[in-house]
Amino acid sequence: MDYVKLGRTGLEVSRLSLGCMTYGDPARGTHAWTLSEEESLPLLKQAVDLGINFFDTANVYSDGSSEEIVGRALKQHTRRDEVVIATKVHGAMNAGRPNGAGLSRKAIMAEIDNSLRRLGTDYVDLYQIHRWDPTTPIEETLEALHDVVKAGKARYLGASSMYAWQFSKALYLADLNGWTRFVSMQDHYNLLHREEEREMHPLCEDQDVAVLPWSPLARGRLTRDWDESTARSETDEFGKRLYASSGDKQVVEQVATIAEARGVSRAQVALAWVASKPVVCAPIVGARTPKHLTDAVAALDLELTEDEVARLEEPYVTQPVAGFR
Repeated sequence: MDYVKLGRTGLEVSRLSLGCMTYGDPARGTHAWTLSEEESLPLLKQAVDLGINFFDTANVYSDGSSEEIVGRALKQHTRRDEVVIATKVHGAMNAGRPNGAGLSRKAIMAEIDNSLRRLGTDYVDLYQIHRWDPTTPIEETLEALHDVVKAGKARYLGASSMYAWQFSKALYLADLNGWTRFVSMQDHYNLLHREEEREMHPLCEDQDVAVLPWSPLARGRLTRDWDESTARSETDEFGKRLYASSGDKQVVEQVATIAEARGVSRAQVALAWVASKPVVCAPIVGARTPKHLTDAVAALDLELTEDEVARLEEPYVTQPVAGFR
């Protein structure tokens, strides 16, 4: 496993981040397809054994049970100072009651403590806003996050899925007021959704912000035939809204053709494309099976030719930005 700096920071992270939305109590939250703790633990251990040190979760994943499972697993299989734990804040955590969601000072201060309790740690390495909150002044959010860092509860701050003008505004205001700035952008980026290349990625490159793409395999759409479904895809209501472009099927077919010619899995081809982009720091991969993890690691050594890249990119059709809400 190779390790890289997280943007302009001195923090070293593995070239892959393990996305932990898959690991959570299926009876809690809205993701019935998640793996139980018993099923999750071997995969989390395998990730550690493969050299992955970067683990990404969120307070809303399976109503907090993802954080609980990840915290217990990492405590069993590694030392706290050897891993980078990232979590997120924004989503509703108390059945829609007032102040139970969003990015107000009250919500942030409550949710960081709740996340630390569930993770069983004194601090998180990367604390991320899960989405932009249009109902709270960004100045309030940024100052609260700065105070979280100064209190020692988070080492760095990150953001996820917003418009480039919003992210630019947040970076500017943090610098203007001497607050801790965001060091990473977790955005929706894969062969079926490349709209981030227009504004967000140039902004991140200019500001030396680490890009951590979520859903680099398009929720598995790039790893199977277009008409094939899975238990997750049939129940993933959010995922159903993400991919409907007229060019998507052609992209999936190109991935399959190149994978067959190379004698590798489709997942390796699709992930190798994402990882090859200079602005990308560490794609966030999900894993439900041991092979998902070994494929992800193998993708880092797969070098696509210029012709293969061109064939993968040519069918893409411009589409509306998806994944912000």
